[in-house]
Amino acid sequence: MLYQAYEVTHAAMAPIRAMSQITQYVNSSIYNPVSYTPFGKSMAAVCNVFNSVTRRYGKPEWGISETTRDGKSIAIDIDTVLCTPFCDLINFQKTQSPKQALSDPKVLLVSPLSGHYATLLRGTVQAMLPDHDVYVTDWRDARSVPLSMGEFDLDDHVETIIDFIRFLGPDVHVIAVCQPSVSVLAAAAVMAKNNDPCQPKSMILMGGPIDTRVNPTAVNRHAKTRDLAWFKQNVITRVPFPHLGAMRAVYPGFVQLSGFMTMNLNRHVDAHMELYNHLVEGDGDSEAQHRAFYDEYLSVMDLPAAFFLQTIQVVFKNHDLAKGTMTHRGQLVDPAMIKKTALMTVEGEKDDICGVGQTGAAHELCSGLKGQKKLQFVQPGVGHYGVFNGRRWRDETQPRIAAFIRQHR
Repeated sequence: MLYQAYEVTHAAMAPIRAMSQITQYVNSSIYNPVSYTPFGKSMAAVCNVFNSVTRRYGKPEWGISETTRDGKSIAIDIDTVLCTPFCDLINFQKTQSPKQALSDPKVLLVSPLSGHYATLLRGTVQAMLPDHDVYVTDWRDARSVPLSMGEFDLDDHVETIIDFIRFLGPDVHVIAVCQPSVSVLAAAAVMAKNNDPCQPKSMILMGGPIDTRVNPTAVNRHAKTRDLAWFKQNVITRVPFPHLGAMRAVYPGFVQLSGFMTMNLNRHVDAHMELYNHLVEGDGDSEAQHRAFYDEYLSVMDLPAAFFLQTIQVVFKNHDLAKGTMTHRGQLVDPAMIKKTALMTVEGEKDDICGVGQTGAAHELCSGLKGQKKLQFVQPGVGHYGVFNGRRWRDETQPRIAAFIRQHR
């Protein structure tokens, strides 16, 4: 009933949103003298904020049409090169000479399957594009996947990553952002154990929960203090009609979003107050930056229930990967078997989602790697999102990753 209640509430709000949109239009029209008064500006700003908070956000656009290399602009075409029921593999193709294309290391960027769309990594992609051939996992919203396509769990997640690595070939480098660090490490371990000829050249794990017993955060503690039955009862529901994924069990995006907002409620309230003030003052730049962030932040998708519940159990409760007890399709996952794939970990000093040391724990697990095949880096002064986005990502973290990739080509 949770999903149905959300849909009914959203539909019931439609007349109020329509009235708010009309009010905003009237009080911001250049032909209305009231729009130039403090009252008119305040009314338009209030309606603007209300409309932003209550509207339904779809999947954002990548908005990447070009990059710059050696001072020259290069056009970008975004192509889907491989499709699976739950994920597309997309490539940011550069219109450049074949010689230049061959010189760019091939990078598989594994985006989080944790609520937000892959476009959350827009800044990550933009920084990597000039000197890399970038592929990204574009996960589908589970409510749009028909029930006939079957379930999708953590084992399927690992299998999908292995399939994409094999598709791209043995010269690929894999970057995992946050949650998929576990699956990427497991995929590399499985491929190493099977002596797979397509083992990646390197893997970079960024802000991922390899061992959440290390420096646990509020997110980790929440997962530990609730049993699996609580999650099934309180956050899992079925997609209603007329969505394509009707009757699929999911962890809904709107439930995830409420959790994201609640964790930092005061910060979000203050941010929307700032938006209101910027709108009243006519501060266009600040308003645009705020709106761009929240358009992305409020765009969420449903997760397959099986994947979510298995991740809670394996990663946050049992710590199977860290303890050496994780299995994939009945096969033990042993990171110590990895000997060909170089390992780099990246963490944020102020990360309040994956505490410092949780990702770095991968180095001890990958005991088969020695010397220059390992690199551990903690970026000072950044939180979780600063690990893969923002100025310090562009200026400090990304150049280190690029150098590591080229070192292990």
